[in-house]
Amino acid sequence: MSAEQIRKARAEGKKVPMLEVRHRNRCLRCGRAHGYMRKFKICRICFRNLALSGDIPGVTKSSW
Repeated sequence: MSAEQIRKARAEGKKVPMLEVRHRNRCLRCGRAHGYMRKFKICRICFRNLALSGDIPGVTKSSW
């Protein structure tokens, strides 16, 4: 909606949503929204499975 349309709608007493679109990062493999890792574009669970199977280059399990 344009600014003019929002002003007219508010003047008429209609409720106008604050944000039209909310973007939620989701895992490309499973669609999970929580535990998302931006660098890899997948969730923590999928990241762990891929890392353990060796599908993500340069990622190794650490122990100390």
